[in-house]
Amino acid sequence: MDEALVLRENKNGTAFLTLNRPEKLNALTVGMFEELRAHIEQISKDSDVQCVVISGAGKCFSAGHDLADIASGERVPSRGWHSETLRMMERLPKPVIAAVHGHCYTGALEVALAADFILAAESARFADTHAKWALTPVWGLSQRLPRRVGVATAKRMMFTAATYSAAEAREMGLAELVFSNDNFMPEVEAFCEQICANSSFSHAANKRLLEATDGNSMDSGLQWEVFMSEGRGPDMEERIAAFTKK
Repeated sequence: MDEALVLRENKNGTAFLTLNRPEKLNALTVGMFEELRAHIEQISKDSDVQCVVISGAGKCFSAGHDLADIASGERVPSRGWHSETLRMMERLPKPVIAAVHGHCYTGALEVALAADFILAAESARFADTHAKWALTPVWGLSQRLPRRVGVATAKRMMFTAATYSAAEAREMGLAELVFSNDNFMPEVEAFCEQICANSSFSHAANKRLLEATDGNSMDSGLQWEVFMSEGRGPDMEERIAAFTKK
């Protein structure tokens, strides 16, 4: 039996998804997306999962979309299927983290941008090389990258196809935090434990609130928060009681 292209491990409330083609630098194929999509569907229904981490096996997160697949005319179930899969991940009612080490280029960057934020190892390198290959994004980069780093910086990345270090990615707002290579995954796990210590109700409600008001004017966003906020969660009383008894 062939080894899974996307591995899953549950640990302390977090589902760790690992892109698993290390011999091909985790280059992204239709098969990998099929497995990723299946995991996303399962996780969306799993109340034991409070946080999700997507990372890469071996030397890097992912070198990007498999160019051999593109050249051979890869078959997808429907137009926009890759983009739809990443949108499903983005809309999971749980915090999603891209844990990036080594290469994170083009299609891999599109995957990472669909996470709530990126945690980077010092070894991480980011680039959008669509223009190098006479391609344009179809997995969401043109929409997510400028929202993350601003329009001018997104254009710089897209037009130059330049590679940026983890420190540069942190400076431009692409990566949220940078950790040492030697202690990268333990730091990621510790970060996830901070998330899991808080209410999964609040995480899901806050994600929906942020998504619904993204790009709105301040006044319309405030009105939405007042009238559409989901309010108190079922674990509120228990959490407050535990705190007051300390």
